[in-house]
Amino acid sequence: MSKITDLSKSRYCKGIQCPKILWLDHYKPEEAEDVLSETVMANGNLVGDLARSYFGEYSLVEFSFDKSEMTARTQEFIGSGAMNIAEAAFLTDGLYCAVDILHKNGDGWDIVEVKSSTHLTDIYIEDMAFQYYVLTNCGIKVKHVYNMHLNSFYVRRGELDLKGLFTLEDCTDKALELYDSVAERVAAIRAYVSVTEEPKRELDVYCNKPYECAYKKYCGRHLPEHSVFDLAGMQARTAYKHYHNGIVSYEELLANAKKIKLNPKHRRQIESTLNSAPDEVDKAKISEFLGTLSYPIYHLDFETYQQPVPEFDGVSPYQQIPFQYSLHIEQEDGTLEHREFLAKEGTDPRRALAEQLVKDIPKGVCSLAYNMSFEKTVIKRLAETFPDLADALMDIHDNMHDLMIPFKDQSYYSAAMQGSYSIKFVLPALYPDDPELDYHNLEGVHNGGEASAAFAEMTSHTPGEIAEIRANLLRYCGLDTYAMVKVLRKLKEAVSKN
Repeated sequence: MSKITDLSKSRYCKGIQCPKILWLDHYKPEEAEDVLSETVMANGNLVGDLARSYFGEYSLVEFSFDKSEMTARTQEFIGSGAMNIAEAAFLTDGLYCAVDILHKNGDGWDIVEVKSSTHLTDIYIEDMAFQYYVLTNCGIKVKHVYNMHLNSFYVRRGELDLKGLFTLEDCTDKALELYDSVAERVAAIRAYVSVTEEPKRELDVYCNKPYECAYKKYCGRHLPEHSVFDLAGMQARTAYKHYHNGIVSYEELLANAKKIKLNPKHRRQIESTLNSAPDEVDKAKISEFLGTLSYPIYHLDFETYQQPVPEFDGVSPYQQIPFQYSLHIEQEDGTLEHREFLAKEGTDPRRALAEQLVKDIPKGVCSLAYNMSFEKTVIKRLAETFPDLADALMDIHDNMHDLMIPFKDQSYYSAAMQGSYSIKFVLPALYPDDPELDYHNLEGVHNGGEASAAFAEMTSHTPGEIAEIRANLLRYCGLDTYAMVKVLRKLKEAVSKN
């Protein structure tokens, strides 16, 4: 059984972020919230498995809860002359790591750490420095330390090209620079977690970076109902600065408004919350916005998903791939017509979606999106991919309007929006306790992340399950555009009131 002072590379990185995470993992794991995305973990496994073939054939050290079995198997592979060892395991003085790829390089070895991201980060360097330290102390001659991550500029054309898909970044010098600090950090982490009484630890930026901490809510249980951390759009570093200066509650923020240079939007959020202020409506600005629209209005919303490893030609890692849209067509008298598209699971959805979209939206009509930059980006990429549809697609693009504008510029402001102009805050503020518009009442798919994951994983389900998932996706995306219809109606009501 492992001890609290035993450190794997993942536990070491947690300890660097905040050693209290390790203490809480050991003594109070029930306080942790689920902050790990299943999609992110699945992407990591997919990319990691694929990367093993980058250098050719490899030997795999199978996972075992008994670390000694894995280290022994690693030594067997080394002794037998293996050139590439995946999950090569090493253990020394309670420090353990499994190297993603251990690659033979002359009379030594290269450490290759594989990440499913598209760039290098500081915590990755700390991770590699720990591995370099462990292997060196196990008597392994390490010649280079590499970070292998996805190349965001790679575009798939035909068969997958691993050399093009991955970028190999030499981090040897950076790992060497941190070598001495590893032993110091290990000692500090072990000293911190060795106490049995819960150690005190102030909230700080490490509660959010490099990863969101699962214990953030537990450690922040002393915060007032409305605190500096609830101010929409405030940078985390600024919020923690105010927190450390004892300016935490909305009342304290307001009392120190001049000292901390509180901006008008944050002041408005605070004052409207404290005073339970009624909705504020700038009729002139809203009327100006409404005047830019023309009927019929085509309320449009896309759902997209991303593939870390592109499966289709013309796609890059993590490119947004549209697979679904909902379209509510609203006439001036309020009459609604609903159209929708959901691609067949397991297929490249782009061409079929683009063809149906230009059939459903005629040229020259007014389309409306909430945060239109996303929809416009999707449409522009489709136009670039399918030149024969570009004229019709770009017509939709060029005639699009953004329903978010009156809320972003606070022409319509409600305390219930909590300073945010996201539709997930705006909608319940405009229609509180309306079950018809409550995403929580949906089955299976409640947000865009769940929609993306559901479509991406659909082929792994039975026909009956697929039918149910498709129904859930259609209901979710349909609610997105129906919500837009209702939001627009609320704006029209606001300017028509005396």
